[in-house]
Amino acid sequence: MASDVLTAGDVEKGKKVFMQRCFQCHTVEKGGKHKTGPNLHGLMGRATGQAPGFSYTDANKNKGIKWTRETLFIYLKDPKKYIPGTKMVFAGLKSAPDRSDLIAYLESATK
Repeated sequence: MASDVLTAGDVEKGKKVFMQRCFQCHTVEKGGKHKTGPNLHGLMGRATGQAPGFSYTDANKNKGIKWTRETLFIYLKDPKKYIPGTKMVFAGLKSAPDRSDLIAYLESATK
């Protein structure tokens, strides 16, 4: 589908998406605590299921991919489809612009 395309995204719009949809379960700052979900600092380029100190499902640990803009774009649309067996209860972000904005924010905030 042509409208389901990853774009550069807008960091400020992505921060709003994060605060509305992700903040309840995740932190982004270096040394941030794990909540229901893992701290996301250092996410880009990290293998799935590898945030130190977080208890992941085997499905996350064994997925065998690295988080990139492209893999996050697919994952965030439907986490349970991309990683069957994940304990992440988030239903996903169907909007491609929202996912692109969120990824732009995560790239900026998790360095």
